[in-house]
Amino acid sequence: MMSRQSYTPSDSQHEQDVQHLADFVLFSQRSCILRLSPELTKGKVSFPQFFLLAYLAEEECLSMSNIAKMMGHSTAAATGMIDKLQELGHLKRYTASADRRKIMVRITEQGRALVAQMRENIATDLAQMMAREDSTTPMGTARRVISRRTAAARKNMA
Repeated sequence: MMSRQSYTPSDSQHEQDVQHLADFVLFSQRSCILRLSPELTKGKVSFPQFFLLAYLAEEECLSMSNIAKMMGHSTAAATGMIDKLQELGHLKRYTASADRRKIMVRITEQGRALVAQMRENIATDLAQMMAREDSTTPMGTARRVISRRTAAARKNMA
């Protein structure tokens, strides 16, 4: 029976891995946002509004106060964002049945379709970046780091 040995990277290797993954996040985020930009401009939706829609696509509904808190905005600023998205048909506002003073927000099918299209665009961009990666790109480096960590975890499981 093989003993389990824990893979513990050195502090410098760990720091290097963290830096490589941070480079990957910045590189991929920039690429994906550049691709999102023309799509969002067509629909007159800002990046913060899109990120709110993406969050709402994962929730049944959210209160206006929760949206403001989540977005780091005042309730008035969140209301402006919600007004615009409702005007575009991406979400609906309604009163909570338990407390009619509480305003709730739910994404519409049109809003879900926009989020789905943007996610598809992001997935396509990531697949293209991965296909053209080499060891000098942030994607190639991140892939090596992830592969090394995965192999070490599998070894530890044996």
